[in-house]
Amino acid sequence: MWRNTAKFFLRRTKGLRVRAKIRGSCSRSDKKWVTPTGFDTGLKTFNSLTKQKEPLILAREGIATWYSCGPTVYDHAHLGHACSYVRFDVLQRILSRLFGVTVIHAMVITDIDDKIIQRGLQENVSPIIIARMYEEEFKKDMISLKVIPPAVYLRVTENVPQIVAFIQRIIGNGNAYATKEGDVYFDIQSIGDRYGKFGIAGDSQEGAGSASKKDVRDFALWKRSKPQEPHWESPWGPGRPGWHIECSTVASSVFGSQLDIHSGGVDLAFPHHENEVAQSEAYHQCEQWANYFLHSGHLHLKGSAEKMSKSLKNYITIKDFLRSHSANEFRMFCLLTKYRSAIDYSDSSMSEARSSLASISTYYNDAQAYVKGQLQCLPVQDVLLWERLAQTKANVTAALADDFDTPRAMNAIMDLVYQGNCQLQPVSTTAGASRSPAVFGAMAAYIRDILDVFGIDSLHDKDAESMNQSGSLPAVVEQLTQFRSEVRAFALTRQSTTPGKLQEALYPDRIPLLQASDQLRKNLAPLGVLIKDRGATSTWELTKRASEITDGMKPSIRKTSHE
Repeated sequence: MWRNTAKFFLRRTKGLRVRAKIRGSCSRSDKKWVTPTGFDTGLKTFNSLTKQKEPLILAREGIATWYSCGPTVYDHAHLGHACSYVRFDVLQRILSRLFGVTVIHAMVITDIDDKIIQRGLQENVSPIIIARMYEEEFKKDMISLKVIPPAVYLRVTENVPQIVAFIQRIIGNGNAYATKEGDVYFDIQSIGDRYGKFGIAGDSQEGAGSASKKDVRDFALWKRSKPQEPHWESPWGPGRPGWHIECSTVASSVFGSQLDIHSGGVDLAFPHHENEVAQSEAYHQCEQWANYFLHSGHLHLKGSAEKMSKSLKNYITIKDFLRSHSANEFRMFCLLTKYRSAIDYSDSSMSEARSSLASISTYYNDAQAYVKGQLQCLPVQDVLLWERLAQTKANVTAALADDFDTPRAMNAIMDLVYQGNCQLQPVSTTAGASRSPAVFGAMAAYIRDILDVFGIDSLHDKDAESMNQSGSLPAVVEQLTQFRSEVRAFALTRQSTTPGKLQEALYPDRIPLLQASDQLRKNLAPLGVLIKDRGATSTWELTKRASEITDGMKPSIRKTSHE
């Protein structure tokens, strides 16, 4: 149903086809962005090439080609990496699962680099061993964070022949030159003022470098070999690829001369992405290689102006983080800020994310209990709730179509939770009052499904998975809750009294049983077993604490025990 809302939204946008003629070649003397030809998705996204939101237009209907810069694998991945990859994973999920766009995603693994070589020398092992070890660790971290793997990972070391051919063509087109020392540099002067598409055209971060450079801004496409370094043969002598050329080569080998979306951290805009654009457009002799550049904001430790990074030694590894937090909590943490904004990491920000998840989970469980007849409430305003649900769907879709505005979408979802909670006011008896389970079932299903779009799956029924991971714990909790419900019902039995009296007294000798039942409920809560008494019925669910105790059980596993 929620996807129908997205489709309706797209029909309301200005047409599905946008035709824009793209003429010219790399001889153009300006940096003007040209609106692509193709399929208008109805979404807008902030394009770093224009510094403003632009309609997201894809070359092929229903298909987005997407390239992202992968990790340099010389150490453990940290939360700064996680933040960028999770944020773009959320964007790709929104495109594919809400707006029906299939994302073809390719990522390069930088497995040869100065830092990898240095780490190998320090540990007296081959740089390739260092790279393979941390590559596998990175991939496991991404799985732990529920990041969907790209369609293909490509290693730099397995694409060196393609890189050499790519450089040769750039030289042949007159946009690069080899030095007598065996280096190859991109000739920035050869492209005129086209350099600086991201608004930064100062000196390259590579510094002055070789005296053989024509321009201090020229950057290396090929580096001559040095002692104790891995190297490959080339027309210019033994060496290895420069930093930027790997991404242009790999992206072009997968997607050709035209790319819809390129993503990465904001720190990569210059010089990395600037140089990618220059060499790719020189290679393809095209006017516009990548149509959209999406950059994610940095993650900071709260109180620090510096980004989290390995070089600054101010990082938390993904593995260490996941020892005390869940992937769902981190994804919610990312959802609460815009993907291109800087984000502060702290105990309080993680507490906010955890609280948001808990509020949604509690409402979902209560709504499910109401639908099943386990929660008795006064008559609800179902017409109002149906209207709120429809409006929430529209608001969420509109927010996500506007540069993937997840904070605005989450505000709409939390408002729906609030409106539902206002109607779910438990009472001891309703004396046959009318019920409206359908609207609460629809609201719970929508919340579950939209969180699934975001990669948060804690609201799904995990009975089968929990049985596989934690043995018979759910069955034990079920039997315990059922036994407690029977004891509690016995203790709550009222004595017969004189006809006409409004209240009936409990049996005094049974009160200790009732007190013991209540104490058991309180004692189990800190252990992750949450029991809720609902008249003659009790429900239970396993929370995060139980997950930790059972080494892997997922939250929100709920069951019902009847009298």
